[in-house]
Amino acid sequence: MPIRFPRPLRPGDRIGVTSPSSGVAQEHRPRLDLAVRDLEDRGYEVVVGRCMDGAGHISAPAADRADELTWMLTDPAIRAVVPPWGGETAIDLLPLLDWDRLREAEPTWLVGYSDTSTLLTPLTLLTGTATVHGTNLMDTPYRVPEGLWSWPDIVEAPRGSGFTQTPPGRHRAPGFDDFAAFPGIREHTLDRAGAWTRLDGTGDVVAEGRLIGGCVETLCNLTGTPYLDVTAFADGAAPDGLLVYVEAGGDDAFTICRNLHGMRLAGFFDRANAVLVARTHAPGNRSLSQHEAVMDALGPLGVPVIADVECGHVAPHMPLVNGAHGRVVHTSGRSELTQTLR
Repeated sequence: MPIRFPRPLRPGDRIGVTSPSSGVAQEHRPRLDLAVRDLEDRGYEVVVGRCMDGAGHISAPAADRADELTWMLTDPAIRAVVPPWGGETAIDLLPLLDWDRLREAEPTWLVGYSDTSTLLTPLTLLTGTATVHGTNLMDTPYRVPEGLWSWPDIVEAPRGSGFTQTPPGRHRAPGFDDFAAFPGIREHTLDRAGAWTRLDGTGDVVAEGRLIGGCVETLCNLTGTPYLDVTAFADGAAPDGLLVYVEAGGDDAFTICRNLHGMRLAGFFDRANAVLVARTHAPGNRSLSQHEAVMDALGPLGVPVIADVECGHVAPHMPLVNGAHGRVVHTSGRSELTQTLR
């Protein structure tokens, strides 16, 4: 299966905004408006869908959310779809999406992370369409630290091009900005130092493979289903192997450990040449840290495991393209990830 990279966006293109999981409450609408204006200032037309209600944990009934997402991903006038943020139960959309239409349509960028992983990863695995595991729409107004790319930069990049991201060496302490009180905030509070950490041993790491991964708490629920057949994807699109990445949003170390064990037993990591693990503020337990949970589950793989990568719930964010060719380098003096849209 060849990877289908959507054509790069250019000024005048249309971006769709819908909430496949959680919508936007009234107190957060000013932040949504700011994020939409930022995309418009970049030259895009933004279409906000009907599934945006933030009164509950979902924006609309599952059938309505599935219909709107399918429409936006198959309408040739819409070139990218970006949810405002994640949520909890996007899993209910998977059996309702029109997968045949998604395979046959010209590919469209889908961007997001957290619960949006529930959709991003299956879309790449089942249709070969590259997707962007990056910031959600509400985070788009933040200025991007040196060394990282924004998701608009990535979806504007030409097919076949490559880009390298490097960790800025600082990240945010636990907590999130209050968008209701400060809807116009644009600067991340990056008040802690930190670098990538090799968990499986010492020495330099250089590894390559096609990127695939996402949020542990959501993807673990897809193991054993047709929506997370990473082995079949690797057979068709990545004969030289994968760079698999995972991130923990908030579950404690015991839960993450069990989830990763289950994903490994289901074959999620079988073709991994290396595993990238996001930095997390999720809690450890008295006898098991988050790093120890990862190695308890993934140590048997016998491949490099690099933790504290900026691809999770801790700001800043390093967007990763599911389906892109990746090359990771981690030495005592250099850490970088190069992605090529081919």
